[in-house]
Amino acid sequence: MRQIFGRLTAELTKHTTPKTVGSDNGFPISTFRHLVEQVAKLSYLNKDYLLFFRGQKSDYKNTYNNSTFYPTIYRSEYLTQQELDFRFDKLNSASKILSELLTENKIEGANEIQRKKLIQWSLLQHYEVTETPLIDVTQSLRVACSFAQLANKEKSAFIYVFGLPYYSNRISVNSEHDLINIRLLSICPPQALRPYFQEGYLVGTDDITNEYSNKGELDLNNRLIAKFEIPNTERFWGKDFNRIPESALYPKGDTIEKICKEIGQELVTDIAPANIGDFLKLWTEFEQIILTDARQFNRAVHNMRDALLTLMKNRDYKYGLLKEFDYLRMFRNKLVHNPTGISNEELRRNTENLRQIKNQYQ
Repeated sequence: MRQIFGRLTAELTKHTTPKTVGSDNGFPISTFRHLVEQVAKLSYLNKDYLLFFRGQKSDYKNTYNNSTFYPTIYRSEYLTQQELDFRFDKLNSASKILSELLTENKIEGANEIQRKKLIQWSLLQHYEVTETPLIDVTQSLRVACSFAQLANKEKSAFIYVFGLPYYSNRISVNSEHDLINIRLLSICPPQALRPYFQEGYLVGTDDITNEYSNKGELDLNNRLIAKFEIPNTERFWGKDFNRIPESALYPKGDTIEKICKEIGQELVTDIAPANIGDFLKLWTEFEQIILTDARQFNRAVHNMRDALLTLMKNRDYKYGLLKEFDYLRMFRNKLVHNPTGISNEELRRNTENLRQIKNQYQ
């Protein structure tokens, strides 16, 4: 996403600069009213952007001492390509299961959700099912502050202000700024209560992929305008305002939450041995071995099918192992695109086969 540098209020300018706001300490704020007044000034000064907020218990920083806001799927100081591929495979599996469960439960808009992966990802992200390329923000300062203080045992919390392009649709894609902005209130079925109570939005980069040249472009800190540190006390709200209770942020009777918990339970099981997660992780590790080996004979090899054909011609003594791996390639595609159509026994058996083939090949 394109980096911006916002304009700061007179008070903020004494504390930080537009280029160092991420590495500097948060500007201390004593009351919610004080925060609203600061944000009002920022909104006026930064007319080219729409302001969004995010509340956190801690100010997470990267190795360069900058506040960092990666979508969950990209979080890790040393994220390997294998791990990233695994996370995207898991996301695709969760999306497939979500679409099937929404149809089974006759959820309004299930047909549209089946067609649009961004809506699937939005639900999976907002209900914390699995890692996605999207990150939660809100247009409500009260929601951001309530989240920052929720279950927070620290003395303070942090509120971040981001400048995003104005949106015109419920899913707005801005190619100039390389940003996607998703208004949850417009895309979620009415049975999804949480997004409506939280006034939630999701932000990601355009052309989302598991391949990138510069990971820094995926960090929402590129759009950071201001950082505030607020006290984690009831006195912060004063007599005129109050924190949103947890029961309102996470309302009961949320049908989509129930469905997402069902998916989450399946994915938790999947991460254990002899499950989808174990199979896909083994697959990505072995896939890299096969591709690297094949490129010794043909540097133009870029996909698994060509790699297997190349090795079958040049590693004839491993032909049998490669044929078995080719069979598992078809099973892997079925697993990713139709995970509910596979039995636990079939998955257990093929996971063990893959492990043995990998060990024998090496």
